[in-house]
Amino acid sequence: MSSTKFDMGDIDIAWCPGCGNFVILNALKQALVDLEIKPENLVMVSGIGQAAKMPQYLKTNYFNGLHGRSLPPATAIKASNREIVVIVESGDGCSYGEGGNHFIHAIRRNPDITNLVHNNMVYGLTKGQASPTSQKGFETSIQVKGVFNEPLNPIALAISLDASFVARAFAGDVKQTRDIIKKAIEHRGYALVDIFQPCVSYNKVNTYEWFKNNTYYLEEDYDPTNKTEAFKRSLEMEKLPLGVFYINEKPFFEESLSVYDKYEMPLYDRTPDFDKLSELIDSKRGF
Repeated sequence: MSSTKFDMGDIDIAWCPGCGNFVILNALKQALVDLEIKPENLVMVSGIGQAAKMPQYLKTNYFNGLHGRSLPPATAIKASNREIVVIVESGDGCSYGEGGNHFIHAIRRNPDITNLVHNNMVYGLTKGQASPTSQKGFETSIQVKGVFNEPLNPIALAISLDASFVARAFAGDVKQTRDIIKKAIEHRGYALVDIFQPCVSYNKVNTYEWFKNNTYYLEEDYDPTNKTEAFKRSLEMEKLPLGVFYINEKPFFEESLSVYDKYEMPLYDRTPDFDKLSELIDSKRGF
């Protein structure tokens, strides 16, 4: 792993040897360095899970919240200071299971944040239960007869909701993953990057080899502004496409906030007008 200004030094990293999270960590560091982002100007936000430990292994600011609840604080952090880079990072269970509603409404609000989802199609931290993206027939210690639910398709869901940036990467390809992450960070608005990340301990089906054999990259002349084609590609199951599926430039959450109509000063740096606040409180007494 190359040395960067985001390195934490010789620390204990609680991932299994061979885990795809290591590759994503390396790809993210490279992307941040390439984009010349300073550690003090970055905030990482995560929920709970193996993937959610990622911010602890970067020398930067981070907020670690509840399971599935990373997107609301990330939206608030970006709204309070529009000059910083905000990246949300968690796994498929945390993001699409417990955090499913927040995922949907973050797309609707379109905050200027990047959402990296480590998708290993299993719950790794809690020892191998099926996740929302586990394939039908996948057997676990809980689903002993195999998963019978249809797996969630986050790419199709995001495109159907008109998300402003939708992409998918594979942790086995560091360069491509780095480049996709860079595009997502540079995009203004909500950017989803669903990253296939093999779990070497609890998912013996969707391995590095399986992803290599069952994915392909979108063509160089593919047009990500064509929503119909993007949605069509998102439904492909025989071979799963990788790359940037959909880009829809539109107003993002922070530029729609009335608090910035007259003053560009970030919210965190403003001094409250306590006289006006007292008047407001007094006017509501008795209701």
